Amino acid sequence: MNNNENKQVNSQTSKLSKKERRSAAWRWSLIGSNNVNYGTLQGTGYAWSMAKSLRKVYPNDDDYVEAMKVEYEYFNITPYMGPLVVGADLAMQEQEGTESLEAVRSIKTSLMGPLSGIGDSLLWVLYPTIMGSISGYMALEGNPLGAIIWMILNLGLVWMRLKLFDLGYESGTRLITDMADKLSAITEAASVMGLTVVGSLIATVVKVYTPLEFTFGDVSLGLQEEVFNKILPSLLPVLLTLLVYWLMEKKKWGFLKIIFSLIILSLICSFFGILGVA
Repeated sequence: MNNNENKQVNSQTSKLSKKERRSAAWRWSLIGSNNVNYGTLQGTGYAWSMAKSLRKVYPNDDDYVEAMKVEYEYFNITPYMGPLVVGADLAMQEQEGTESLEAVRSIKTSLMGPLSGIGDSLLWVLYPTIMGSISGYMALEGNPLGAIIWMILNLGLVWMRLKLFDLGYESGTRLITDMADKLSAITEAASVMGLTVVGSLIATVVKVYTPLEFTFGDVSLGLQEEVFNKILPSLLPVLLTLLVYWLMEKKKWGFLKIIFSLIILSLICSFFGILGVA
């Protein structure tokens, strides 16, 4: 075999079996976000998820190294949405080899932001807020279905990752880029839905009660039932939620500081009879 023929063979891409393709999705799911660093964030995890499959695509060492340099570059995405990009990336390189690397770089850069917008809203915030609250509330009531539902839903997310990978792989770049103009609308709708659900959960899950009463002669007026709840049902839980939101958003308080502050405040107010148990 002459040098030209050898170069031609080495530049050809190998066809991957379904198992070999799926290994990239599994590797991303297992380690994609577990090696975050300040230089490339998820870049090393992304490269590791692609390494095994790309070794099959690029038998030639030089081509393989060139491709892996692109995969090691900066990358950051909601982990649930990552398989969509991994699938499209792998499909492009399997079809076009190193000639696709510039397109792969562009796809990774352009998609990680919009897809994270959907992933953060739907899966990072909305899903655990709604389903976690429902499952947790059921568990607090002694219903084992709460824990069972939560586990089943999380298994469903594993299945969803594989399906997103298949979608990205089968469509390459066409289907994903066609969705770009719809991403902002989906994100906004998800945010509105999330706020609506959180608002309803405040009235049912957040518990704040005061036993304070105004007494005038023989007439007693309970602040909670006769004043606050007449102005707005669950007014105190709403005010507490707004206070916590203000401290986190404006004062940049962390979760631990909020939790310990609420515990201390509750103990002090309970000692002086300001707060109680309904």
